[in-house]
Amino acid sequence: MRLIDTVAWVCVEDGRILGTRSRGRTLFYIPGGKRETGESDLETLVREVREEVGVELLVDTVEPAGVYEAEADGHGADAVVRMACYTARHRGVLRAGGEIEEVAWLTYADRDRTAPVDRAVFDDLRDAGLLA
Repeated sequence: MRLIDTVAWVCVEDGRILGTRSRGRTLFYIPGGKRETGESDLETLVREVREEVGVELLVDTVEPAGVYEAEADGHGADAVVRMACYTARHRGVLRAGGEIEEVAWLTYADRDRTAPVDRAVFDDLRDAGLLA
């Protein structure tokens, strides 16, 4: 089994979660990504969010929101993604950046339009009454 270790920013507002879709992809992903050599979760999270959606996370507000594992979308049957999720407040205006083609606010009805690991996050948010 091949493990893909990632971090993600769970940004929920008004019963919707922020999602991103990369160029050439059909599924949405919670913003985040893989760490570069030597990066901590926090450093990776701040960098990836800035690159993907153009906002700055307020680092003193970052809180763990769970760790999820599932089949890695598009990486073969032997690949599993582990996604450490965090919440945080931010400043700036959300916009698609880098490899991101689309930024969208998703509800639970959009669950099947997301990567397998994100679906577990959607389930937990719905169960907690945070996702419409």
